[in-house]
Amino acid sequence: MRDEQRNNRISSGVIAVVSAAVIAVSGGVAWFTWNTINNQSPVIENSGNPNKNNVANEHTAEIYLLKDTGKNFELVALPVKVAASKNQPNEFLQAAFSSLLTAKNDGDTSSVIPSGTKILGVKVENDAVRVDLSNEFTSGGGSASMAGRVGQVVYTASSLNQNAKVYISVNGKELDVLGGEGLELEQPLTREGFKKDYQL
Repeated sequence: MRDEQRNNRISSGVIAVVSAAVIAVSGGVAWFTWNTINNQSPVIENSGNPNKNNVANEHTAEIYLLKDTGKNFELVALPVKVAASKNQPNEFLQAAFSSLLTAKNDGDTSSVIPSGTKILGVKVENDAVRVDLSNEFTSGGGSASMAGRVGQVVYTASSLNQNAKVYISVNGKELDVLGGEGLELEQPLTREGFKKDYQL
């Protein structure tokens, strides 16, 4: 009888020890799970905002549009955000031209560059900027439109260096004459030369 009671006490003790161990392990797992979830939540919040890093890489570029003064047109700068740095002038101006070629007329300013024109390449070499455009650049419009689109390209290309010499090519071929009315381009083009030789 005593042996039986002793066995019952041992069994009860073993059950108590095992139960305590189970509770401790369960509590530890619960604490670990809760802590892991809480530590991961900031990462989830940051990854949920994919534009956060892009905003830090945005810089301001200038594209040039035309504004009607009532007597004539003038080229005006429009600041735009681009995902490129001025330390990488080729990429920076390429991004600026991408904005220029998709700019919408807002009633105050407009673009006379034909719709569908694409930027095929921009290369900065010392004080020269070479801009290669698609064939659409040469289509449509009269002499005023031709002069205006040339001005937009020259001024946008020289936005990092106002004294830059700008070379315009279409499909890789340097442009000598633009459009059916034969607007002659003496390249390289500069802002100063454009003001003197072309009328908007």
